Amino acid sequence: MIKIVDLGLQDYETTWLAMKSFNEQRSEATDDEIWIVEHHPVYTLGLNGKSEHLLNIGDIPVVNCDRGGQVTYHGPGQLVIYTLLDVQRLKLNPRSLVTLLEQAMIKTLAQFKIEAVAKPDAPGVYVKGHKIGSIGLRIKKQGCYHGLSLNNAMDLQPFNFINPCGYSDLKVTQLADLGVTVSSKSLADSVIHAITSAL
Repeated sequence: MIKIVDLGLQDYETTWLAMKSFNEQRSEATDDEIWIVEHHPVYTLGLNGKSEHLLNIGDIPVVNCDRGGQVTYHGPGQLVIYTLLDVQRLKLNPRSLVTLLEQAMIKTLAQFKIEAVAKPDAPGVYVKGHKIGSIGLRIKKQGCYHGLSLNNAMDLQPFNFINPCGYSDLKVTQLADLGVTVSSKSLADSVIHAITSAL
């Protein structure tokens, strides 16, 4: 049983702390949850994140969080899906979980005739070398939290002021720039269907 929770537009730090708390308090009887959210503009630095990858960020806040990975940007128009799963119960390891989330985004994009791929050396989803989907996870005890972000119809400009995911030459793209207009809700439905089918 997976409970789907649509949180709408939320502050990043509040949502992160809620996820962390959910994972700390979960037991073997706790149902898995998937949270759908968009965030107010924010840069997040993962556990390995280096501040040197923040270049010229202006007044957008920076949050140091406990997911894997380097620096990324979240803002309105970007679909964020948090997977609060019992990885032990689902028999998932970090690699299989990352692959599952990448494939969910790739399958969703294929529905819109967008050909996307995953890269073994750089987690996430790419269209013609441009990153469209990111993954950052935290696995602790038997559970995981954080998840994926998929660029839909957002202001991509803030990505220019960081080295996204720690890569200075990495370009980003989004569905809107690839000629696709879709609501975040429809996009979320497709991604979640792909995730739950795989589980």
